[in-house]
Amino acid sequence: MKKLLNTVYVTTEGASLRKDGENLVAEVEGAERARVPLHMLASLVVFGPIFVSPALIGACAGGGITIVLLDRAGRFQARIEGPVSGNVLLRRAQYRASDTPEEIVRSFLVGKVANQRAVLQRAFRDYGEDYSIAEKAALEGAVDRLGRILARIERLDDTLDTLRGSEGEAAQIYFSVFDLLIRSPDAELRWSGRSRRPPLDAINALLSFLYALLTHDCRAAAEAVGLDPAVGFLHRDRPGRPSLALDLMEELRPVLADRLALSLVNRRQLRAGDFVTEDSGAVRLTDEARKTVLAAWQDRKKDERQHPFLDEKAPLGLVPYLQAQMLARHLRGDIDAYPPWFWK
Repeated sequence: MKKLLNTVYVTTEGASLRKDGENLVAEVEGAERARVPLHMLASLVVFGPIFVSPALIGACAGGGITIVLLDRAGRFQARIEGPVSGNVLLRRAQYRASDTPEEIVRSFLVGKVANQRAVLQRAFRDYGEDYSIAEKAALEGAVDRLGRILARIERLDDTLDTLRGSEGEAAQIYFSVFDLLIRSPDAELRWSGRSRRPPLDAINALLSFLYALLTHDCRAAAEAVGLDPAVGFLHRDRPGRPSLALDLMEELRPVLADRLALSLVNRRQLRAGDFVTEDSGAVRLTDEARKTVLAAWQDRKKDERQHPFLDEKAPLGLVPYLQAQMLARHLRGDIDAYPPWFWK
């Protein structure tokens, strides 16, 4: 068990979590390993087969502490929370806007494609001298094509389906050159394309794990300002899907998740031996590797960047909450449009 900021992450399979007074207690094979006061927690994230006592679930629900259950690979399984709270007028505005979401979707995608482009440009600056002529041409071509898609998205006459098509095209271009951003000497840590449910190689397993963490933060951010995390704009409504959280994370994925994955691999903090291939073909991080990623994730969230709209520096970990606030302000009519967050 590891406490990072106001979230406890439990990664040891077979551990038991129980309530003792006003404390969360973690035990492994009957021995107490950690104890954290409940009043210090905002959320509990559990990976894999771990027992959570009914008394602890009840205390967390009553105290506003969210319990998130992920499988051992980091894929979302369930979320346990107490009574829903929030501003009913804000949620009604959200529901109305979801019927004609083009304007908000456009802002999400402008942020996402601009940040994808920035990630490729940063790699070109960092490793440009190491690339062959063909690799330089591939990266420059991808940056140019993303720039043209960005200009297309910014037009005001695109339909929702057209915007979604542009998003898919941008993702295909971005991931087509993603392998050029990986500098690890391990042949097992190469990129051949995006695979999900389950991830079929190490890089996809790492990205899926980070995306699950980012989704958790974006859902918490949406709920913190009173928005309904299930009603999105870019992602279609589906039972059990936190569509708004997935919307909010789109512009943040290239910077908070993709860049961190590349840093962990390129700095050789993760190597081929940190991943396990199961009989089904699915690839997942080892327990120790998950702890490495979680520590790096929290460190990354402490980095400060200038918020382009607020014109103030803020830790990256607060960006999902700031963007959720910007969306709420737009839905209430306080600002004319939702301002994307750009990485610089």
